[in-house]
Amino acid sequence: MRRIIDAAEWVDGHATAGPQAALAKNNAQLPEDGDAARQAGKLILAAVGRSPLFFAAALPLKTYPPMFNRYGAGQAFDTHVDNAIRIKRGSDFRIRSDLSMTVFLEAPENYDGGELLVEDHYGVQRVKLPAGHAVLYPSSSLHRVTPVTRGVRTASFFWLQSMIRDAEARRILFDLDRSVQRLTGELGGQDRSVIELTGIYHNLLRRWADA
Repeated sequence: MRRIIDAAEWVDGHATAGPQAALAKNNAQLPEDGDAARQAGKLILAAVGRSPLFFAAALPLKTYPPMFNRYGAGQAFDTHVDNAIRIKRGSDFRIRSDLSMTVFLEAPENYDGGELLVEDHYGVQRVKLPAGHAVLYPSSSLHRVTPVTRGVRTASFFWLQSMIRDAEARRILFDLDRSVQRLTGELGGQDRSVIELTGIYHNLLRRWADA
């Protein structure tokens, strides 16, 4: 993926920023309709599609095509909130942004700064992960990328519309799914309690899901 995107031409990140984000944003970005972004984006979506943990947490209905950015020395993205509706330019594709995802594509020892800071009910979460690791967080949260002071921070980012609009309902389903998976490993899939809890999970999903 890095071979694909590193060979491409990057542009000023302001090209895809909304009015509020444009005041805070200072980075470079791949043109979202370019061949490099499309090829690398397919690799991202194929990878997350193989992750049961990702599916359990996101319960995705629609996904905005992954985009790519990088921050050099002195660049940052100040505090902002993502737009509620993301519209792909030149098309009728649009999603409600319930969740945001950042996939780190540079080893953390290769750059200083560049942490993703996400504000939630429990305070500020500081995220700087190994290359190939990702973080999923509510699009409604205030977040920012701290200034890079050495090296280059490269990442992919995109938004998802979940089948479950309500964040609390989504959390309940995630916790229940994790419990069912753990009990399945301990008791086996034919255990009566496991079967009943699985039924409760799917009945709640059926009750709350948009799809």
